[in-house]
Amino acid sequence: MLLFGEYAVLDGAKALALPSSLGQILEVKPHRGSDLIWEAYDHNNELWFEAQISLYDFSSIRSSDDKVSKFIQKLLKGAVRYNTEFLNNWNGFKVIHRLEFSRDWGLGSSSTVIYNVAQWADINPFHLHFYVSNGSGYDIACAGAESPITYQLLENELKYQEVDFDPGCLDQVYFVYLGNKQSSGEGIIHYTKQIKKRQEVAKEISQITEDSLICEGIKDFRILIEEHESIISRELKLPKVKEERFPDFEGSIKSLGAWGGDFCMVVSEMDPPDTVTYFKSKGFKTILGYDEMAYHSSRSTMEAEVERVR
Repeated sequence: MLLFGEYAVLDGAKALALPSSLGQILEVKPHRGSDLIWEAYDHNNELWFEAQISLYDFSSIRSSDDKVSKFIQKLLKGAVRYNTEFLNNWNGFKVIHRLEFSRDWGLGSSSTVIYNVAQWADINPFHLHFYVSNGSGYDIACAGAESPITYQLLENELKYQEVDFDPGCLDQVYFVYLGNKQSSGEGIIHYTKQIKKRQEVAKEISQITEDSLICEGIKDFRILIEEHESIISRELKLPKVKEERFPDFEGSIKSLGAWGGDFCMVVSEMDPPDTVTYFKSKGFKTILGYDEMAYHSSRSTMEAEVERVR
């Protein structure tokens, strides 16, 4: 969950990201033959994708979804590129992939698959990410994080570290699913076509991220949210989600991810039950509090720098 920095993170802005409490499981076991069998199950344990892929040339033998199969094939090719011993004995495998959240939610679902395959192949997950994706990679960092992180993609490296994030109002922060899943790739293309002053925007967004780590109350946090919305709305030439869908809401609303879909972040000084009631009255049933969405751990702070591989 990218709280601050969507789009601008591609231009070097320092972003604030939140690993979610709901994730994915990738189980790998030996299988007869020399092919890879991939089965994917949703949060209700229902099979939604299956494929058989040759480990000789990574061609698809059968698949229930060609687009998903091509993504997996590219993942396997990338993994072998960075670890030539991976899959080199052509022994068969069965991979079982399980989601802990609805497929419609997003939540970095493809990036977590990348991270898990990288763990299986014993390679750097960022190398695999940049082989298959044009995204910033922040969600790869989140996949291995134990708390909120700042993330910055620079010309020749990327930096991320776990941070203390507590603006003093987390019990009044909610994530509302808008029910209109958007393509991150298409959102990136739209942003790169629209934006003119990339470095200036990145600097503005970086300052918002820095300020979010030291603000001490809901009023200051709401100011940051609304400032961020104004900047991205201005650059994308798209309306803010609050203006378009919730103009009578007593609080601040920030788009997350690709604008127009997935989740939005809501902050309000209303009593929590009233906030929930408002969105339910508008027909939105998935409303998660910060503690429900955020993954927390007592692990010591992580900080890392990774060479950017193109």
